[in-house]
Amino acid sequence: MGVIGEAWSWLATGSHWSGTDGVWHRLGQHLYLTFVCLAISCAIALPVAVVLGHIGKGGALAVNISNAGRAVPTFAVLVLLLLSPLGTHGDWPTIIALVLFAVPPLLTNAYVGMREADREVVEAARGMGMTGGQLVARVELPLAFPLIMTGVRSAAVQVVATATLAALPGGGGLGRIITAGFRITDTAQVVAGAVLVAALALVVEGVFVGLQWLLDPMRRRRVRPAATERRPPADQAPKAPALTGSAGRPS
Repeated sequence: MGVIGEAWSWLATGSHWSGTDGVWHRLGQHLYLTFVCLAISCAIALPVAVVLGHIGKGGALAVNISNAGRAVPTFAVLVLLLLSPLGTHGDWPTIIALVLFAVPPLLTNAYVGMREADREVVEAARGMGMTGGQLVARVELPLAFPLIMTGVRSAAVQVVATATLAALPGGGGLGRIITAGFRITDTAQVVAGAVLVAALALVVEGVFVGLQWLLDPMRRRRVRPAATERRPPADQAPKAPALTGSAGRPS
């Protein structure tokens, strides 16, 4: 039996899914870590990107600084944080490292989305007397929504994949299955853990694609005019023919 078959046998064994070291428990830890990191990253990056994108100043510098952070490996950041006083504070070193990793795509996509909003539409809304807040909420954010969600989806998938590093300092998550496999030299378990992480990343990708389609405000606006166009105006509605007598004159 090859490695793939052995990994499948490992996944098909019920005892590997239950208990504190089981797949379900590790999956819950992994999802919790992903949600916390993504929520903190969004709370930091999105407001900054929206404000800078709206005023059109300082955004390029912020994006370049955040992108420069990608040159530093997440594992190196995690090691440095573990050696600092934060190393004794549970999952916080891992959370901070993952937040720093997730901020760049969120900040970049949101800023670009705000700046690439149709300028003619924005200027027309400003000419109608909209305030800055109304302009952001009712015009720029709906137009930038697809790019913003693309950044959120990219950050979520990256965090899911990179959260396996939490296992190195003894944290939870699916990475513990992989590190345990390395410790006992069980290649099947290592492959099974990698498959679980890859499958979770694909599921998260699909969930965010669905959310983007459901929550897109422009999609709802496009559906309403289409429904209105299908309804003929009252003055163009077909009229019932007039009743006529035997001589062809109206009766």
